[in-house]
This record gives sequence, structure tokens and C-alpha cells, in this order.
Amino acid sequence: MRERLTRLLPPSPLARRLSAQSILFAIGEGLFLTGNAVFFTHVVGLTAAQVGLGLTIAGVMTFCFAVPLGRLADRLGAKRVWAVGAGVEAAVYLLYPAIHGFVAYVAVITAIELVGAAAGAGRGAYTLDVFSREERVRSLAFMRSALNIGFTVGALIGGLALATNRDDVIRAAPLLTAAILGVNALLISRLPDAVAGGDGVAALEEVEAVATPGAAEVIGDEHREGHGERLGTTEDDVTGQRAGALRNVGYLGMKVCQGVLGTNQVLLNVVIPLWLVQETDAPRVLLAWLFGTNTVLAVLLQVSAARGADTVPGALRASRISSAFFVLSCLIVAVTHDTVGWVTVVLVWVGHVTVTGAELFQSAADWGLTAELSDPDRRGEYQGAGRLGHTVGGVWAPAAYTFLAMEWGAVGWTVIAAIVVAAVVALPPAARMAQRHLEGQLAVAPAASVAVQS
Repeated sequence: MRERLTRLLPPSPLARRLSAQSILFAIGEGLFLTGNAVFFTHVVGLTAAQVGLGLTIAGVMTFCFAVPLGRLADRLGAKRVWAVGAGVEAAVYLLYPAIHGFVAYVAVITAIELVGAAAGAGRGAYTLDVFSREERVRSLAFMRSALNIGFTVGALIGGLALATNRDDVIRAAPLLTAAILGVNALLISRLPDAVAGGDGVAALEEVEAVATPGAAEVIGDEHREGHGERLGTTEDDVTGQRAGALRNVGYLGMKVCQGVLGTNQVLLNVVIPLWLVQETDAPRVLLAWLFGTNTVLAVLLQVSAARGADTVPGALRASRISSAFFVLSCLIVAVTHDTVGWVTVVLVWVGHVTVTGAELFQSAADWGLTAELSDPDRRGEYQGAGRLGHTVGGVWAPAAYTFLAMEWGAVGWTVIAAIVVAAVVALPPAARMAQRHLEGQLAVAPAASVAVQS
């Protein structure tokens, strides 16, 4: 019994600490996200169009600064940027009650998005550095399950605040979020340091061994958080000899493909709910069951879905499984336009379950490919570049998928499925191109976390 319980817990004490931190962060974020539309329209007095425009402006700014913010994590240290970004984000939430008018709203929401992007790049680089290759993807899966738990708890708290229908309670929501995220920043600052470039790209160890004959031991304390040196050569010198993330066309292409596969979120949160309400006879209360099922499955099955995705071949296999679930969901939901009663209810529910499967396997695949195909000494920069690729791969999906499904019906669902199939077919060549690029770069200038002896 005890052994079975242990298997349900993250694999290491550090993974457990990070999972607990993930829950706390998600509670804070989920609490305010649940009621932010009400806060901005009812309390601040903005129109829905202004809220949407502000989010778009903030999104564009974040897109433009994604790579520079990632480089900041490489320069100053992943954990430091993560902790500072989380602390600044908490402080910005304290400004929410003082927002008056559209300009102030745009300024604050843009600041939140930018510091969130910096913190996200730091978090991504830190988790790649701090975990060994063997436990990395599994630990990230536990952390994602923890995020789902936290968002659910936060949403419940936010829902209770909205249920009071009192302006003073709604105004207090961002202040409570700020307090929770402040504690979150403190927890991050107390995490152990990670070796910059830690564990390298395991799939390319043989290439590094050839490039650095007779040498190769990982230097421990001398390389913590971006301050390490190779014998007589600074890390900046070595890293500077290798091309940046934006020069790795294969990596960017891989991220665009992953962005397309990641549009399962658009189906989950936008298209299927709209389809249920407008194109089927299913009761609207089914939406609550759909989202509840998604959350439960994400918590229970994410770790299992991530098994084997810690190598490039394993991650590509997970991508294929994800696309199969995605296509199956499109085919199932498409037929519910002509079904009635309990048949519709069951089919819509099954369609939502299958697209949840697409979500779980796509997340696992993305972690594996990102870990294996990122430059060990530019992980923050690669996190930023990955954000660009994901945005390009998915920013068009809400409008396109909604039009295809609502206007073209079954034909539109088929087109959506075909888009996903095209992405998964293009993914392996892009991943191989990214791997060849990184092999060539490491052959010229091996990772700074590896010492070279002459």
C-alpha cells in the first residue's frame, strides 16, 4: 500500500517541492482569472471590446520581447529571473484596484504579461537544468498535474467571491492573488540552485565526446546559475561561439508544429463549448461536466501519458498519439450535429475526453523535444524562441477553427483534423533538422557545463 502511494508522488523531494509551488502559483492565478472579466468590466468600467483589445496589445508586446526575456534568464540566472519575475508579478497585482481607464489597464496588463513571460522563461530553463534527463519529463508531468489541482482550487475560490456579488469582495480578489503570488516568489527564491546547462542534451553526448576527446567532466559548484567557467574560458565566450535560438530553423519549425498540435486547447475551451451550445441539443449544464472531466483526467493521467517521452523518438511517438486523439475527437464531435438526446450527450463527452488525451500526450511530447533539442547554455533563450513558435502555430486557431466548425460543419471538422495531421507529418523532419543544427553547434563549441582538458 505504501509503495503504491509512493508511486503517486513526484519522484524526488525537489520535484515534490516544485509541485507544491505549482499548486500555490496556480491557486493565485486561478483565483483572479476566474473573475477578471467581471473585475475589468464591472469594477473598472471597461467594455468587453476594450478588455479584448488590451489583451491583444499585451500579447503582441510579449511576443516581441519573448527572446530577449529568455536571454535575460541565461544572463542573470534562471532561478533568479524566475523568482524576481514572480515577485514583480505579485507587486503588479497590487495596482489592480487603482486602475482607472483603458490606458492604465493596458499598462498594467502588459506589465503582467511581460514579467510573466520572463518568469516563465526562467522557470522553464530552471526545470530543464535542475532535473536529470531520466527524471525530467516525469517531474514536469507531476508539476503540470499540480497546476491543474491549483487552478481548480483557485477557480473555486474565485467562484465563491463572484457568488457574493459584492464589489468590495471582487476588488479584494487581486490583492489576495498578490499575497499568494508573493509567497510563491519566496518559495522560488529558496529552491536549490541549478547548474547552468545541467545534464546537457543527453541525446548528443556522443557528439560532445567526439568534439572534446579525452575530456569531459561536469563541473559542479563552479557552474551554478550562469556563473561557471570552463578551464580558462568563460561561459559567455563559449556560448557566444554558438548561434542563437532564432538561427535554429528546425527548432522554430518544431515549435510551430507543436503550436498547431497544442490547439487542442482551442477545441477544449472554445470550439466544443460553442458547438455544444449552438449546434447540438445537449443541455448546457454538460459544459460543467466536460471541464470537470478534463481536470480530473489531467491530474490522474498526465504522468502516465508522459512515460517514454524523455527522448526525441519517444516524444515524436507521443506527438503521433496526440494527433490521433485530436483527429478522433474531430470525427466524433462532427456527427453530434445530427444526433439527439443521450446519444449527443455521450458523444460530446467522449469527444471531449479524446481531445483531453491529445492535450496530455502533446504536453509530454513538447517537454521531451524542448529538453532534448535546446542548447544547454541557452535554455532561457530557447524558451523564448519556443514561445514565438507556439504563438505562430496557434494564434490563428480560435478564429479559424470556430469558423470552420460553425460555418462548414462536418467538412470544417475534417479540415481541422487535416491541419493537425499536416503538423504531425512535418514535425519529425523539423526535429531532425533541429538536432543536426545543435550537433553542429556543439561540435564547434561544446557546452560550457562540460570541462575540456588538454
